[in-house]
Amino acid sequence: MPEGDTVFRAARRLHTALAGKVLTRSDFRVPAFATLDLVGRTVDEVVPRGKHLLHRIGDLTIHSHLKMEGRWDVYAPGDRWRRPAHQARVVLDATGGGPGSAADVSTVGFTLGVLEVVPRDQESEVVGYLGPDLLGPDWDADLALANLTRDPERPIGLALLDQRVLAGLGNVYRNELCFLRGVLPTRPVREVHDPARVIALASRLILANRDRNARVTTGVDRPGRRFWVYGRAGKPCLRCGTPIRHGELGDSELTLRDTYWCPRCQT
Repeated sequence: MPEGDTVFRAARRLHTALAGKVLTRSDFRVPAFATLDLVGRTVDEVVPRGKHLLHRIGDLTIHSHLKMEGRWDVYAPGDRWRRPAHQARVVLDATGGGPGSAADVSTVGFTLGVLEVVPRDQESEVVGYLGPDLLGPDWDADLALANLTRDPERPIGLALLDQRVLAGLGNVYRNELCFLRGVLPTRPVREVHDPARVIALASRLILANRDRNARVTTGVDRPGRRFWVYGRAGKPCLRCGTPIRHGELGDSELTLRDTYWCPRCQT
C-alpha cells in the first residue's frame, strides 16, 4: 500500500497539474457519482492527508485513497493511458484558459480503493479520525506521542500502523523503524525505551524520502541495500549478518501484515 511520502508526491503532481484550472471533463465511473458533473468548476488545490488525497473544488471535495493498487496519473490530452480504461474510476480534464477552452491536462484515478465526493465543510467526516500527519503543515509530535502511549499494552508494530495514532506510516516504515530502534514489532509500547525517539525518527525518515522516487532507509541507494529488514527475509542483516526473519502481525486475520526483523539487533 502506498505510504505517506508516495501520496504526498502524488498530491503535488496533481496540484501542479490542476490547481487554478477549470474542469472541462469530470467522468466518475462509480455508480454513486456517475451523474455528478463538475465541468466549469475551478480546482482550488489538491492536498494529501496521511494516505488520503483531497481534491478541493469550490464547496466540494473529492476524497480518494489508493489502497493497494490505486494510482493517479497525469497526461497531456490524447496521450495513451498507462493502465487499461476499465481500471479508471474517475477522469478529470482541465484547462488554464477561459470557459470553452480545450483541456490542456488530463488526470485519471485508476483502481482507487476509495472514491467519494463530500461537501468541503464535511471533510472531517472522512479524514477527521486521522492522527497528526507526518508530512502535514500541522504535524504535532507531542500529540502523536500521546496517541502512541495511550495503549501501553499494544505491540509497537501495530500502533505504528494505526492511522489514528499518526498518519502516513505504512508497512515499510513500520518494519524499518522497529529495526532502527532495536525493538521487535511485537514488543508492547510500554517496554519501548524512549518512544518519543520513535516518533522523531518516523518524522525524519519520511521527510528524507518525501521527494525521492526510490525510498531509502539505510542511506545506500542501491537495489538490495535500500532497506535494513523490509522484504529481506532469509538474507543477512546489513548490520550483523544474522538472517532476517519474517512473520505476520495484525489485530485479526484480516489485518495481518508482513513483519521482518533481525533476531540479534532487535530484542
